[in-house]
Amino acid sequence: MSTNRPKHTEILSPVERFSEILFGLIMTLSITGTVSVVMGGREEVGTILLGVLGCNIAWGIIDAILYLLGTVSEHGRGYTLYNLIQQSRDPEKTRAVIAEAIPPLIAHVLLPEDFDAIRQRLANLPEKPRRQMITRQDLAGAAGVFLLVVLSCVPLIIPFFFIVDPLPALRVSNAVAILMLFLGGYFFAKYAGLMKILTGIVMVVLGAVMVGITIALGG
Repeated sequence: MSTNRPKHTEILSPVERFSEILFGLIMTLSITGTVSVVMGGREEVGTILLGVLGCNIAWGIIDAILYLLGTVSEHGRGYTLYNLIQQSRDPEKTRAVIAEAIPPLIAHVLLPEDFDAIRQRLANLPEKPRRQMITRQDLAGAAGVFLLVVLSCVPLIIPFFFIVDPLPALRVSNAVAILMLFLGGYFFAKYAGLMKILTGIVMVVLGAVMVGITIALGG
């Protein structure tokens, strides 16, 4: 997860947001899928729904911690790259270090003098960058990760509170999940430059496959 972003950009990228929502949906579907097996009554369904919420909260916390670990790694990597650039006396090595730190497409079109200009600007910084651990933006990103994982389960469990019969409630819940997967794929395609309708359909199929694998492996 990328964390070194300009201040005006979003804390979580569209890819990160979609990934967390997809993860939450898979977790929820893998548990609500057992409703059709239990079908013992409202008490059993209520237990399952509490399990869904508890599981998503737990994994939301874990995923948020992993996000913070990723930010610490990114900050450390940036600091290390800066020192390598500053200490290197080999122009080719310096250009290679800079190329590693930027997207390949951009690095491919830069000329040697462009890399040298970046190196010069880094050398002329008014003060040396400080080693950072966790920033406010990182904490906000972790909170966003947690909320996305937890809240993604809410639309799927709402039908069980309003529909008495568990089987119709499950069907409505699954329909909501399909819609969310399709919309997630659709908006992901807009960001990634893919075919929107096709990507939405692929995400629905991919989600169903992942849920099937999770249930089959006892997840």
